[in-house]
Amino acid sequence: MTILIGYDGSVDAQAAIDRAGLLMPGSKATVLVIWETILEAMTRSGALGIGSGMVGVDLDATADKAIEKAAHDTAAEGVQRATAAGLVAQPRIANRDGAIAGVILEVAAEVNADVIVLGTRGLSGVKSLVLGSVSHAVLHHADRPVLVVPSAGLADQRHRWADHGRAGPDAP
Repeated sequence: MTILIGYDGSVDAQAAIDRAGLLMPGSKATVLVIWETILEAMTRSGALGIGSGMVGVDLDATADKAIEKAAHDTAAEGVQRATAAGLVAQPRIANRDGAIAGVILEVAAEVNADVIVLGTRGLSGVKSLVLGSVSHAVLHHADRPVLVVPSAGLADQRHRWADHGRAGPDAP
């Protein structure tokens, strides 16, 4: 079995690696970290829009190299965690050239992943509409199984909601 694990170093992503190791021990895993250049981040956020005062700013390539190195370091950290969880892991970084979900799906196809494993931050209601959800987008566009894993804290919070007879965080 080949697994693609989306990893950003967060508690949620760590939980995803741990669960993948528990459910699919000995599987090959690619730990994917997605990064973006300073220019891409500023463009996406609107910081380079007309009238922003940022047009014509000389962006230093040194910053991009540092960001890319941090992505490599995060991927290496993810591989260490995956190996400790019983997976046969390798790192992979990809530059964000569009939606993060799209990059995940492209890499899943490239590595011929049998399953995509992602952590979830558990955003709901207005937050999920404003911020979007990578796991939600991957789930709705994937051509292969997707396992979405909540962190221990989020799982505990959801257990408390269930114990009180509520469907979720937005229930009255």
